[in-house]
Amino acid sequence: MLNKIISSRFDVPGNHTLATYAANGGYSSLPKVFAMKPDEVTEEVKKSGLRGRGGAGFPTGMKWSFVPKNIDKPRYLCVNADEGEPGTFKDRLILEFDPHALVEGIIVCCYAVGIHTAFIYIRGEYDAQIARLSAAVKEAYHAGYLGKNVKGSNGFALDVVVHRGAGAYICGEETGLIESLEGKKGQPRPKPPFPAVVGVFGCPTVVNNVETLSALPWIINNGADAYAAIGTEKSKGTMLFSISGMVERPGVYESEFGVNLWEFIERSTGGIKGGKKLKAVIPGGSSSAILTADEARNVKLDYESIAAAGSMVGSGAIMVLDEDTSVVKALEVVLRFYAHESCGQCPPCREGTYWLYEIVHRIREGKGRPEDIDLMLSICPDMSGRTVCVLADSAAGPTASYIKKFRHEFEAYIQRANAPERQLHPGGVNLESRAL
Repeated sequence: MLNKIISSRFDVPGNHTLATYAANGGYSSLPKVFAMKPDEVTEEVKKSGLRGRGGAGFPTGMKWSFVPKNIDKPRYLCVNADEGEPGTFKDRLILEFDPHALVEGIIVCCYAVGIHTAFIYIRGEYDAQIARLSAAVKEAYHAGYLGKNVKGSNGFALDVVVHRGAGAYICGEETGLIESLEGKKGQPRPKPPFPAVVGVFGCPTVVNNVETLSALPWIINNGADAYAAIGTEKSKGTMLFSISGMVERPGVYESEFGVNLWEFIERSTGGIKGGKKLKAVIPGGSSSAILTADEARNVKLDYESIAAAGSMVGSGAIMVLDEDTSVVKALEVVLRFYAHESCGQCPPCREGTYWLYEIVHRIREGKGRPEDIDLMLSICPDMSGRTVCVLADSAAGPTASYIKKFRHEFEAYIQRANAPERQLHPGGVNLESRAL
């Protein structure tokens, strides 16, 4: 059985307090970090193979190395605690039950990159998590882990600011987050320049996810080699997965990479609720392509294997659909979300998400036309890769996958809309079944 890395202290009573966290090994990585040169810390993180856990999966140490070293500007860290991807609820557990792990990870990152101010951009609805995190930051200041001279650092200064977001999905995109943090409308910026060069307040900026940073203390304490030994050749370590949908025990479960996707779901959650059959799995949040039951049973849970199957690990939000779940209704829910959350900056996204939702809504209401299915498929290529950020892709990709893999369900809805009443027969599809 794998020793847990991120979730090891979730069940420890009072672990959100400094006293309990420190009693269980908290902040023990800092003496080791401060005994190293900043570049050595970055190289250790590179060597570990840690990749960003916010969705993109970009190598963390490499991202840090893009920050210019000889520049007469301050550097900043923006912690992405917005967690807006539908189906994702893992970071909230870190924020609520292990907030000092995030603070410790922030210190490691900031020392490595030469950062003296960090902003934690947190989802505005996370009231309990904001309270826990703010208290942890306050405790860290009082104990000397933050401030003008971080304990044991010989003069390293670091300030941490908790910044409450206002509820926009697009602010989970790193440049949209930066714009919002600066007090502007949360819209993504064209890239390049990338945040590592021109980020918050026009200065070099690292943007890392909560879970990414929370893994750093373990890596420093146990060594990059120990972390790299877990998982697969290119997908190292463990990840927290938010499993929801029609399973017996939905929740957050930690796993090493490289395990069988369905076996992990079944072992963790107890399988499909009520003994129903598996229809499909959405493996990486609502922006990921859907996998059929057969695909889910035969794919490994790692970045490369899921990508080879045509989807992505994303933010680790696994949604399970049983035999009674309507794929048409599920897509309608997904597209309603993206149409609502498009910032409107790019016409292919603003118009495309709207029309995809309108068409699938029409189909689901029983007013679909035979040409609607191919019309939706024709819209998707005109959205993908044509916008400042990937929100349009996040709507187009799932749409194409849902239709291509479950076209018969869409056809059944349209058949019902256009057939005489006495001929209605959905071909075994339950048109009144639930969505996600």
